[in-house]
Amino acid sequence: MSRNRKSQSAAIRFGPALKAVVLCLLIGGSGVGYVWQQDQIARLGKQMKARENQLQQLQEANEAQRKTLEQMRTPAALQKKILEWNLGLLPAQPNQVLRLTEGGLEPPRARAGDQLAAAPAQNRSTR
Repeated sequence: MSRNRKSQSAAIRFGPALKAVVLCLLIGGSGVGYVWQQDQIARLGKQMKARENQLQQLQEANEAQRKTLEQMRTPAALQKKILEWNLGLLPAQPNQVLRLTEGGLEPPRARAGDQLAAAPAQNRSTR
């Protein structure tokens, strides 16, 4: 006995339509995902390019400041500022310069000022 379409279950009647809808959603979702992914790649590329440009500008500014600092550290520039600001600084006298030798184990030569400073330390240790 053959059955009537009206007597068929709803799952059997809507099954192919449901499969078609799911397939369309899957294909449509994949398409939307692909477009979103390509958009993200483009945005990240723009951000990367902008940051590379910013890095280059910062490196150029850093180089310019390094050159300015080198110029400001030259003896001629320092002497000019000393005269400009009236600091009254003079070059060090030869007896004011202490030269250190590398690797020597011999004690430094005592100067007149060092003997005065060492005397109270000896008195304290004998007490």
